[in-house]
Amino acid sequence: QVQLVESGGGSVQAGGSLRLSCAASGSTGSGDTHFTNCMGWFRQAPGKEREGVAAISIVPTRTYYADSVKGQFTISRDNAKNTVYLQMNSLKPEDTAMYYCALDPFGYACYSGSWSDGKLYNTWGQGTQVTVSS
Repeated sequence: QVQLVESGGGSVQAGGSLRLSCAASGSTGSGDTHFTNCMGWFRQAPGKEREGVAAISIVPTRTYYADSVKGQFTISRDNAKNTVYLQMNSLKPEDTAMYYCALDPFGYACYSGSWSDGKLYNTWGQGTQVTVSS
């Protein structure tokens, strides 16, 4: 059972930066930590639908972004640490939301091009709050 734990959220002023982390841990039963083929970041603001922000595949390493964050957010992963990061720069009040990381162990979400479809991910973290003030 793989578990995802997000961290790095907080409150910042507009124009500031934050780096979110998502650490994957758990066992496939063999005693080895299982890491994923496709991991995504999603966000949900109060009263709004959940939105796919970015995703990253492992083999090959490819990144995917929502148009609303291209050039502003960067997703990356450290396979040795089983961790995925979301670097968020030039934050705006409209970036305020709960941010979640999610796992698709089969990689289909990334390779199909449907990375922003949350239904393709079967494991979710508990979320980390990002609040951007003007």
